[in-house]
Amino acid sequence: MAAAEYFGNVSQVCAPSIDWIEYTLMHLRIPPASGQSRQQEFLMKRFLSISALLVLAALSLVACGGGANGGQFGDPGANPSAVFVTGEDAPLPSVLSYNTTITSIALNGTSSTPAEVLSAPITVDFARLLGLRSLIGFNAVPADTYSSATITFADGPVITYLNTGTVPPTAATLTGTLVSTSVTANFPAPMVVASHGLAGMHLDFNLRQSLLTAAGQITGGVNPQISIQAVSASDEEGEITDFTGGLVSVSTANHSFVMQGPFGSQETIELDSQTQFNPGWSLNTLAPPAVVSIEGAVQGDGSILARNVEVISTAPAFISGRVIAVNPISGPVQSVTLYIGEELPSLTGPFAAGSVTTLDISAVAEYDVCFFDNWFTNPLFDGSSMAAGQRVFIGGSWTSSTETFTPSLISLRRQGVVGDLVTGSVNITSGNQGSFQFDNSNLLGYLVGGPLTVNTGSGTLFVGVNGLSGMQSSGATNFVARGLVFKGSGPVPVMWAHRVRVLQ
Repeated sequence: MAAAEYFGNVSQVCAPSIDWIEYTLMHLRIPPASGQSRQQEFLMKRFLSISALLVLAALSLVACGGGANGGQFGDPGANPSAVFVTGEDAPLPSVLSYNTTITSIALNGTSSTPAEVLSAPITVDFARLLGLRSLIGFNAVPADTYSSATITFADGPVITYLNTGTVPPTAATLTGTLVSTSVTANFPAPMVVASHGLAGMHLDFNLRQSLLTAAGQITGGVNPQISIQAVSASDEEGEITDFTGGLVSVSTANHSFVMQGPFGSQETIELDSQTQFNPGWSLNTLAPPAVVSIEGAVQGDGSILARNVEVISTAPAFISGRVIAVNPISGPVQSVTLYIGEELPSLTGPFAAGSVTTLDISAVAEYDVCFFDNWFTNPLFDGSSMAAGQRVFIGGSWTSSTETFTPSLISLRRQGVVGDLVTGSVNITSGNQGSFQFDNSNLLGYLVGGPLTVNTGSGTLFVGVNGLSGMQSSGATNFVARGLVFKGSGPVPVMWAHRVRVLQ
């Protein structure tokens, strides 16, 4: 996507953020171990010992208050009743991006006049929101009980997919055609917006069911399949787990900063005593230009109360995407083939968004994992532990005259993966501690060429199924797992899952 969405000549940056359980399960760095099994055992023991403390921390964050200024999604003003909208997706195999413009989200309640949630049309890449949630709308609405929402799209969504007929694979695009530009979805339970209250709507765009296919190939036809549910800002489905952009300004007096966030909106980020920065950073050290990622909860004025703030890069250039291939496959990686989903600023040539390019990373010395950076970092993720299928952020410098990008930092990011449970693969150690395998049907499955092992812990959230025991008894089912993908002991990577959700 090449659009000036962040600060001036800047295109959209993807930023998987993280919540407290995944922070524990996924982001612990461990001392060097002789094998993957020792690594998994160490992580799980650490998870059990500190998860109780993190529960208390998470609960205290839910109770925190708001700030003074909202963002450009809208402001309740004289009417303090408001609704925010989060969005995520379940993708189709090989689809890398699905850019569509939402022109309206109208809530239907007891009043004869629908309540509009969007203050302006917004363009969203739903394919990157697999298992992630970003803020896509906020606006003042009348207090009411709403039973449904009507979502209207502009025709002509742009679909980018992986063309596996070339070596290396390339990215191809086509312009889609909507069967219908307007979809009305019912809330499973009515959404009640109280006077002086804040309510949330979670929107799930199911690309797997929406993109029409013939002989297993997408045709460009789109019949939008949308499901919605009412959430609160403190619900797991209501939290913002994907909000990254350019730093615009900092106000130490108001304990806040403004960032140009995803989808082109400016947003005020409020901080409190519980907000955590990655090491070496604080509000006092923030200054533009910088790429910043946050996670947190929407407040009544439209601002986001940040639980974690991560300064991704102060370098003049930035790309992110998914690793298609690494070379060599063992030992320190010298180069990676990357699908570039986002870039900053609007880069050209082989580094433009939507490109598949090979990048020399032999000189990169700084590696980290999102929202965590300490002495564990290098043993768990470094130049020898990159693998095909991982999602990464890469910061560096850009020379426009020669179209040269020079990387200096690589950060492992979380992602979602869709697949079908492998029969008989569920392994239960204790409760929800254990693992299972699934046949992945999208990009990761193509890259690894085999079932993916997913590790879970006592804090892994299971949605639509009663934990590992429910998966074991139910047999094969389709689901999405969200977490971090690490290099395994063999050619196939492994995932540490924070959340496992059954797909309808």
